[in-house]
Amino acid sequence: MRDIGLREAIRAAGSVSELARRIGISQPSVSTWDRIPAERVISVESATGVNRAILRPDLYSSGELDEIDVARAQEYSLLAALLSRAPDKALLEKLATLRGDASPIGMAHIAIAEAAANASVERVEREYFDLFIGLGRGEILPYGSYYLTGFLHERPLARLREDLRTIGIERTEGEVEPEDHAAILCEIMAGLASKTLSAPAGSDRMIFEKHLVPWIGRFFTDLEQNDASKFYRPVGTLGRTFMEIETEAFALPS
Repeated sequence: MRDIGLREAIRAAGSVSELARRIGISQPSVSTWDRIPAERVISVESATGVNRAILRPDLYSSGELDEIDVARAQEYSLLAALLSRAPDKALLEKLATLRGDASPIGMAHIAIAEAAANASVERVEREYFDLFIGLGRGEILPYGSYYLTGFLHERPLARLREDLRTIGIERTEGEVEPEDHAAILCEIMAGLASKTLSAPAGSDRMIFEKHLVPWIGRFFTDLEQNDASKFYRPVGTLGRTFMEIETEAFALPS
């Protein structure tokens, strides 16, 4: 699975092929990366404008980014990747290598790794389709507007768009899903936590408390408990557990 630094470099360049072109290597070489090789960090920084501390925080320290925010960004990126589309063979193989400790988050990682190791691409694609797309509609609709009003494209989406504009976050050109899709919100939170999205201080807390807290815990619980969830059951557990941790953390005194 691509780490957040590599994902941000690809986003800034526009595509894997464009990133490869900018740094003068072949597209297949970049496609094999799960993170930016140490010897390529400076050239990628020059080609994309993404700071080296974001591209490889394990190699370059940044006064603006601490280990907790890096870990938060990684969890949000993992959830975004799993909710945006069904994992392909390469992602399943990488997920199968996840490790964890005895903490609730660690146990969720272990469960996802076990599910990935026992899954096939075809079975997970079918599960994703049944859960989120369906013939007419899926078992679960991963949108804030739906959870809060029972309908899509309602006032909660308009309020989210207004707040995103206020903090300077623009809709990605070509994105077909509305911004209140769970995957897009997790991607936004990853960008805010990692500071790859430029926004005023405290923007992650504002977006989380106004636009995730009211519904996304219920979404992950539904995903965890739905009869169609097999591979996605531990994804629901991870999401629910992580949102509980985020809620408790933001409630602590500054």
